[in-house]
Amino acid sequence: MNSLANRILLTVAVATLASARSVAQIPTTPLTQAAQPGPVALDGIVAVVGDQPITRIDLRERVLGKIQRKEVPEPANEKDAAALDSTTLSDMIEEELLLQKANDLKITVADADVSSMLDRQIRETRGQFKTETEYRNALQQAGLGTPEEYRKYLLDQYRRRYTLEKTVSKLKQDGKIVPLNVTDAEVAAEFNKSKDYLPPKPATVTFRQIVIAPQASAAAKEAARVKAESLLAELKAGADFEKLARRESMHLQSKDVGGDLGWARRGDNVPEFDRWLFGTPFQAPLAPGQLSPVFETPLGFHIVRVDRVQPGEVKSHQILIMPKIDSTDFARASRLADSVAKLWKAGVPFDTLARKYHDYAGKEETSLLTPWVRDSLPVSYQKGFADKKANDIVTFQIPGSAFRPDVPKFVVAQLLTADEGGAQTLGELKVAIRSELAQRGGVRRYVDALKKQTYISIRLNSTPTTAAKPND
Repeated sequence: MNSLANRILLTVAVATLASARSVAQIPTTPLTQAAQPGPVALDGIVAVVGDQPITRIDLRERVLGKIQRKEVPEPANEKDAAALDSTTLSDMIEEELLLQKANDLKITVADADVSSMLDRQIRETRGQFKTETEYRNALQQAGLGTPEEYRKYLLDQYRRRYTLEKTVSKLKQDGKIVPLNVTDAEVAAEFNKSKDYLPPKPATVTFRQIVIAPQASAAAKEAARVKAESLLAELKAGADFEKLARRESMHLQSKDVGGDLGWARRGDNVPEFDRWLFGTPFQAPLAPGQLSPVFETPLGFHIVRVDRVQPGEVKSHQILIMPKIDSTDFARASRLADSVAKLWKAGVPFDTLARKYHDYAGKEETSLLTPWVRDSLPVSYQKGFADKKANDIVTFQIPGSAFRPDVPKFVVAQLLTADEGGAQTLGELKVAIRSELAQRGGVRRYVDALKKQTYISIRLNSTPTTAAKPND
């Protein structure tokens, strides 16, 4: 589980109470379908903020999203439906004011800023369906169009969300948004208002782990080194670096682009690699156009060519030859994992074992102390931790890294905590609620000032965007 800590999950409290909700969930009912049957006018404009209109269909989709995610109860009558429309429209107006402020501040969010989260969300959503046909049908039924249209929708939502976050952060940094003081009574009132709609606290775990990667034999390493040396000889004889990289390199991320690694800073690569790009007190860095000798890193044997150099950055190409790892190496790693587990259970300190056996070169995490929702862990971890309790030490297999997806690794892990979840309490949520109310109040005070400076026309008539349940 590479860079596991980078996938920090929001706590249930913050995720529940924060105003920015997840935008990626496929709704359980189509966005084009009313909550209850009945004629609903969807055309027209319900508000204008500056020169930006908010349409009735925009409002309708936002309201239905709130209901489907159970942020609010489904309105029981027309009066409740109209009130929900009004509060939702108020939220949308405040967002639009902040987005227009972002434009004034020249705050932008590039596609690259959200692409990794977007790709992960699409993978996770797609993974809920057995076939591509089921996935496409679910998107159509939810009113989200084709996978391409769904991706564009998510991209717009993520970009909007992070633009708002960056704007609020900038305004806080500049002292324009200041959190309000919040009393215990206000915290309790917010909890009581929300508690009936709070989801149960999910089961969570914290753990520490030692990840063991299978290692190639000495003979396999020597064969890889000899292969790399032969390629270096070809390069010195005039072979085209890019063509040779496409044909021979085993670095999956750069092979198809002729070994192009792009620009890198010191620390982006392992130390053995950096010393050729950036030098050391005892060794000058490679000059543009210069080839390195064959050198070894935990991945295998490399040949590097520096292309360009600028302050703090180097652009380069590489050819990587990785030694073969066979079933014997894999079985040896499995036995080692079992041995490490026995030593750990026998009382050998975790830090001692981690220093000796953990796959630091693969940038694997060791201690995961932020509570992880069990169901949000990768499948291999969910299975490995199934039915396990605090202090249990377990061994299981995980998929390989992005560099060697064909070579699984082994995890020796100890559960530090295992919370089975249940109903949430005011005591558990108090800090999160207070922080949320303080931040929300500060933002609202700032937005109120923006409202006085901006043309706003509210055109919401008495017809609610969602048909209400009939009275009993």
